Amino acid sequence: MNKITDKFQELEKQLDINFKDKDLLVTAFVHRSFLNENKEFALDHNERLEFLGDAVLELVVTSYLFYNYPEDNEGTLTSWRAALVNSTILSQKADQLGFEDYLLLSKGEQKETGKSRQFILANTFESFIGAMYLDQGLGICKNFIENRLIKEELEAIIQEKRFLDSKSYFQEKAQEAEKITPVYKLIEEWGPDHDKHFKIGVYLEEQLIATGEGSSKQEAEQEAAKKGLEIKKWK
Repeated sequence: MNKITDKFQELEKQLDINFKDKDLLVTAFVHRSFLNENKEFALDHNERLEFLGDAVLELVVTSYLFYNYPEDNEGTLTSWRAALVNSTILSQKADQLGFEDYLLLSKGEQKETGKSRQFILANTFESFIGAMYLDQGLGICKNFIENRLIKEELEAIIQEKRFLDSKSYFQEKAQEAEKITPVYKLIEEWGPDHDKHFKIGVYLEEQLIATGEGSSKQEAEQEAAKKGLEIKKWK
């Protein structure tokens, strides 16, 4: 355990954050699969911290948007928040911060890449926020989220209109160009109840246009629609 804690000192230095409770920091990086192979490990997995971190993240982002964009309505702010706090962005931030080097995973999970690893990184970002909130308080969390996430990503999201709902736009373009309403069908689902993943296809009549994956059916549908827009060149 001491070796693991010592390793995390490097992350603290990199982020310029000194955790009072080192176990909290380590727990944020413990995937459930790791405990299946290391039953003697003294700490729990990170899912409770992820639950807390998700709420803290949403509060900070919502407050920032509310106070900094007083002229924009609720629908616009909701779209911006959804584009900012999603698994793609959060996994990218976790990757940029070097979180992958600290993940505590089973040997099987260590071999997984792509979407599976993206979900783990996004969840770890949230659990790290939860741990930081408990250890450092809301003020430190607020500074971290604003500087490491919001200020680095929000402007590009707005300027590039990445907040647009891909599913709605795909339907609009499909009806306009081909007089067809898209249909979404579940192709595959996997994982335990607490960590479900879905693969969904978007069809125009019987033709499969694109597939998307996500931790919810809605997220997978949005991903499929986004890819469908690219494939059909409907910008």
